[in-house]
This record gives sequence, C-alpha cells and structure tokens, in this order.
Amino acid sequence: MKSFETKISSPRGDSRIIVGNGALARIGAIAATSVKGRRVCVVSDANVCNLHLQPVMEALAAAGFHAGQVSVPAGESSKSLNMVSTLWNTFNGYGITRTDLVVALGGGVVGDLAGFAAATYLRGVAIIQAPTSLLAQVDSSIGGKTGIDLPFGKNLAGAFHQPRAVITDPLVLKTLPKNRFAEGMAEVVKYGCISDAALFKEIEEFAESDRADEAALFKIIARCVGIKADVVNRDELDTGERMLLNFGHTVGHAIENVMGYGYISHGEAVAIGMVAATRLGEQTGTTPAGVSQRIAALLKKLSLPVETEFTVDDIFEAMMSDKKNLSGSINFILLEDIGRAVRIPFPPADLRARLDKIVGTRQE
Repeated sequence: MKSFETKISSPRGDSRIIVGNGALARIGAIAATSVKGRRVCVVSDANVCNLHLQPVMEALAAAGFHAGQVSVPAGESSKSLNMVSTLWNTFNGYGITRTDLVVALGGGVVGDLAGFAAATYLRGVAIIQAPTSLLAQVDSSIGGKTGIDLPFGKNLAGAFHQPRAVITDPLVLKTLPKNRFAEGMAEVVKYGCISDAALFKEIEEFAESDRADEAALFKIIARCVGIKADVVNRDELDTGERMLLNFGHTVGHAIENVMGYGYISHGEAVAIGMVAATRLGEQTGTTPAGVSQRIAALLKKLSLPVETEFTVDDIFEAMMSDKKNLSGSINFILLEDIGRAVRIPFPPADLRARLDKIVGTRQE
C-alpha cells in the first residue's frame, strides 16, 4: 500500500498522521497502540454510517475494543451545545474513561464536534480522527482545532486537542458527492496559494484531467497534509504562521455567517474569499496583477463559485464579529505571489472603502 506518514509534536501530545489508500482498514491496530483502555465510542453522521461504519466497528472489535457508536444529524447545525451535551451523555453511557477513546468518523462537522466533546469530557479523552471528506482530510482533521458554532459566529467555542492519530484514506472519497469533493478542493487550492507554487500547478493539471487518477489525488492530498503538519508544528496555537491557513476565510466566514451556517458549503465560501483576498492584494500592491484571474479560473474549473449575491454591507458587518480580528483591525491573508502568503491587518474604515472592488457580486 502506498502511504505517507508524518507527525505533529505538541505539549498536548503527539499526533500521528497516516495517509494511504486503504488506510481505514488499519484503524483497529492504530487505535490499539494509541490508548491503554479498550472502550471506544465512534461518532459519525447518518450519511457516513451507511457507507463506512460497519467495517470500522468490525476492525475495532477485532483489535479488542468494546465499541459503541452514536450518529449525529448530517450538516453544520450539529455543531451546537445541545449536540455536545448529547455526546457527553453518550460517552458516559458507554463508560468512556480517560484511558479510552473516541473516534470521529466523518467530515469536518463530525471532526469538529467530536473533537470538542472529547476535549472537554473528563478534561480530555483521546480521539482518533478518521476523515471521510476531502476538506477534512487535507485540513480540519489535522492540527487539533476543535469547535462548535454559536448563534453569533462560527467555531467561537472550541479547544486545541491533538488527536492521537489521523487516518486519511483517499479511497473513501469515491463515495463523496461531486459537490462535496469540489468543496474540499477549495482547501487544496488554498495550500498551493499560500505555500507551494508547484502544488498549485499540479492542481491546475488535475482540474484539466478526468480527476479519476488515484495516484495524482494521493500525491496532492499527501502534500497538503504535509504542509498543514509542518505549519502546526511551528505554530500550534495559531498565533503566527498558522494564521496563513486562513487565506480566503475572512470573507468566507463572513459569507457563511450572512447566509446562515450550512446554507453554503465552507469550501464554496472560502473560494469566494480567496478571490476577494487576492483582489485586495492586487489593489494594495502586495499581489502581482493577474494572480486573482488565475485563481478564479482554476476555481471555476473545479465547479466552485468566485462571486456572491450578498451586499458588501452584509459581509462587512459579519467580518467585524470574526474571531480573527485583533486589536481593532481586520486581518487578511494576502499573497505576495502564488506560493507565498503574508498576514496584513486593515483598519475597518480602510477595508470597508475597498470592499466594493474586491468582493465580486453575482449579476442576476
């Protein structure tokens, strides 16, 4: 089996990250070396349960675990305090202790929710992330960020809680709907934009292909995972370099907030946000002319939007409440070129004056 492995080293514990076609079948053996206890609760959602739960439960049982499971509703609405409480009650019912394990089997919502519940139950229970969406495989499952949404913002309650392991199996993406695959590709494009011009070129070539090349997809996913792990190793708590991973997210999160979380995919919102951020960079002289057009062209080929139907007033108001705002400024990640990113704070009044020219509005 072709595989890639890396590690995040943290005072909160090391995180082993495995990428490999067929890697999910190894979850029992990996879990057995990750914790001393032999009780596990698998958290998933209704969609993923039908596709991947049974073999995971069988692998865990074969490794000597007493395995229980809980299914949460699919979608962003599950990232709520009520659902966290449901998971805590379930962990208690299964007798989960601090030597036992939680497994997050699903996309970004399941990973964020289960991760936060594990981080806060008994002041911290071990978790293994088994991401089944492209977005989760290349981004949200790695690095220990967990969180839930509050009525006034996305991921505003959360904790850093490194998973004992992240098991990424690109073959499970075969069951992913096309729109969900496209959503994940937005985060893939992000990595090329901020860190690796050669990766960006590979993504452009992938977008021109039939996208069925398992070897090419494995290589792209492994590179993204490696970039994310390297960044987290240098800045686990998101106080410096890790902020560069928010490229496209300042406008993206604002659009999600305006629409209501779950009504636009995270990847679609980030795609719009990346184009907006690059236009801002071109306008301020940080980014060479033409970069925004190249990124927009790639995103369109990947079936992702580059414009929004909302007014800049709506978006600006949502941006003002974002947790990325520091000391009265709104932070943007801009590109010095494809493959190189920089964080620049903008005074709100200055940014508002520029928004009309950087946020593309869809014409009816």
